[in-house]
Amino acid sequence: MAVKNIGILTGGGDCPGLNAVIRAVVRRAERDDIEVLGIRNGFLGLIEGDVEPLTTFSVIGILPKGGTILGTSRVNPVRSSQDKDRVLSNMHRFGLDALIVVGGDGTLKAAYDLHASAGVPLIGVPKTIDNDLRGTDYTFGFDTAVNVVRDAVDRLHSTAESHHRVMVVEVMGNTVGWIAMAGGIAGGADLILIPEKPYRLEEMCAVLDSRRRRGRTFSVVVVAEGAAPAGEPPPADVGRGTSTGVGYRIAAEIGRRLGVETRVTVLGHIQRGGSPTAFDRILATRLGVRAVEFCMRGMFGQMVALQGTKLVPVPLELATAGPKSVDLEQFAEAEVFFG
Repeated sequence: MAVKNIGILTGGGDCPGLNAVIRAVVRRAERDDIEVLGIRNGFLGLIEGDVEPLTTFSVIGILPKGGTILGTSRVNPVRSSQDKDRVLSNMHRFGLDALIVVGGDGTLKAAYDLHASAGVPLIGVPKTIDNDLRGTDYTFGFDTAVNVVRDAVDRLHSTAESHHRVMVVEVMGNTVGWIAMAGGIAGGADLILIPEKPYRLEEMCAVLDSRRRRGRTFSVVVVAEGAAPAGEPPPADVGRGTSTGVGYRIAAEIGRRLGVETRVTVLGHIQRGGSPTAFDRILATRLGVRAVEFCMRGMFGQMVALQGTKLVPVPLELATAGPKSVDLEQFAEAEVFFG
C-alpha cells in the first residue's frame, strides 16, 4: 500500500533537535506528495484527536529552535484498552497510513507495544539527552546537553581556582552516566561519578587530597544524579531534572573529610533547553529524512539508528530492551585524568 498520509508526534521530555526532525519529515514527505499531520502533545494528541496539518510553511525557521512546536507529554497510549481503541479510531479517522514517533525509552517502548499489540504501522526516531537507547551510537539531544555541561564546567573552573574550592556539578543521568562522562571529559573535570560505577568516599577524597598536596588548590567534580556509594542503592528517582541531592551529599562529605570549602551547582533542566548544536541538527535532520523513507518502504516496527556514519533500521523491541549503559572500558579513559 502506498503511503500518502503520515502522522508525527514527539513524546517524553523535550530536547534540542525535535524541531529539526519535524522539519525534515515535512520536507522529505513533500517530495513524494505525502501529507504530514502533526499530532500535538505526544500520544495524548492521538488519543484526543488533537492534530494539525504540517506544511513547508509550518516548519520555516524552526531548525535552530529548542523544544518542539508540537508539544509533548509522557502519556502512554496502551495504559488502557480505551486509550488504545481511541488511538486506532483516530488513525482511521485522519487517514494515517503511518506514524513517526520521536521519543526516548519510554515513548518508544509505548510505540513498540502499540505496534506489537495492535499492528499500528509506525517508525521510531531516537531522542534523548541521556543517550541510553540501544542499537544506536548516539541520540540527538545528547550532544547539546553535553555542551551545556562542558560550558558549565569551563565556567566553574574559574571560580574554583580563584577561591580554592571544590566545585561539585550535578548533572542528569538517573540510571546511566553518558552526560556526566562526556561532559566531564570535555570540561576537564578532575573527578566524574556515574551510576555504572559506584564510588567509594575514601578513594574519591584521596584523589582530591592528592591534588591538593601537589599544589592544585581546587577541583571540579561532575556527578550524575543517579551515582551512589558502593554497597548502597542508587538515589530515588525524584523526577527528571529534579536534584536527587547526591551533589550536596558528596560536597558535604568532601568538606567534612578534607576540611575544604565546597559549592554545588545543579544544572537540572538547563541541560534540556536551548538551540541544538550543529551535530544534533544534522543528526536529527538525517533521522527525519530516513524515517519517511522507512515509512515509504513499509519498514514498520523499526527505529532509525546511527551506527558509525550510517543510518540503519533497528527493531524497536531491541532498542527499548533496557538502558544502554556506559562502557566501563571507555570510562577508564576518563579516569586517566582524575586527580
